[in-house]
Amino acid sequence: MNRGPEEVRCLLMRGGTSKGAYFLAADLPADPAARDDLLLRIMGSPDERQIDGLGGAHPLTSKVAVISPSTDPDADVDYLFLQVAVDRAEVTDRQNCGNILAGVGPFAVERGLVTPGGERTSVRVRMVNSGDLATATFPTPGGRVDYTGDAEISGVPGTAAPVVIEFPPGSGPLLPTGNVRDEIDGVWVTCVDNGMPTVLITASDLKVTGYEAPRDLEEDLALAERLRSIRLAAGHRMGLGDVSDTTVPKLTLLAPPRHGGAVTTRTFIPVRCHTSIGVLGAASVAAGLRIEGGVGAATARLTPDDDRDDRVRVEHPTGFLDVVSSVGTDADGRPSARRTAVVRTARKIFDGTVFARSAETAPPPAPSPGGHR
Repeated sequence: MNRGPEEVRCLLMRGGTSKGAYFLAADLPADPAARDDLLLRIMGSPDERQIDGLGGAHPLTSKVAVISPSTDPDADVDYLFLQVAVDRAEVTDRQNCGNILAGVGPFAVERGLVTPGGERTSVRVRMVNSGDLATATFPTPGGRVDYTGDAEISGVPGTAAPVVIEFPPGSGPLLPTGNVRDEIDGVWVTCVDNGMPTVLITASDLKVTGYEAPRDLEEDLALAERLRSIRLAAGHRMGLGDVSDTTVPKLTLLAPPRHGGAVTTRTFIPVRCHTSIGVLGAASVAAGLRIEGGVGAATARLTPDDDRDDRVRVEHPTGFLDVVSSVGTDADGRPSARRTAVVRTARKIFDGTVFARSAETAPPPAPSPGGHR
């Protein structure tokens, strides 16, 4: 006898330059395997079009946020990010997502997890994937989230209310390998983690300009193989182990800026070339550019004004992302992040009930790479 489709309360939101389904943890199965199976059916995976679910047929639009009250005294809510593969029955929790993070605070207010605090509300978020903290501040006039405003971010049409996200310094080292530069596969790189494990590479060292369209870079099979080799080796050196089945570390190619920013970037996630850049990835790039002797130091064009206000404009294929980033040294004289903040926007698209594809007609999910943390 066939069961009817599961009904789950869901809020679909655009967060930054991504789009995802936001859920209360209490509305999903507590068992990770059962939860992942349900999310695959909700998003319509595996299917390159995700025609039978909410997914948008691209990694940037096949994302999930799971939110719950936090037991951490330094946070109001816990945020678990899950990347749902498009063409594979796979759900992974091995990374954070700073774009989807932009919608977590508004969602917490929408669901009553946080009481609005006047004209503006700040929500302290613990990112479960890594244990890192962030604080998102956004307008709540009259006790309701206001998504309208004049903030504009590249990669998103129109304007919306600003969501200011502050990241305190993480507990881990800014340079996970302990080195300002590492030579991997005959190329000098800087491995940095300021919220997202990222490998910075000068584009010209890989015989590309760094200004190519993402599709052209994706179709360069020789480049793809080189990047794969570098990523696997960097993963081990950064303490991430075997990263062959994960999406971290990210690889970011650097080139001199063309539009008044500090640097031009092309980021791989891990084989698809990002049409913009992730928030946490940009935070790691910005910090990496400020590390003396790093591979980005010779490529970046940081002006005195940038140094005065700690602003780093990171150019990407569809525009730019501004990061407030300052780097100092720790007690042992090693580079460490002092301040990191970005401005994002978010918008509620719909709030209602999503009906999952029935389990009887869905292919079984593959085991999540690296398991659940």
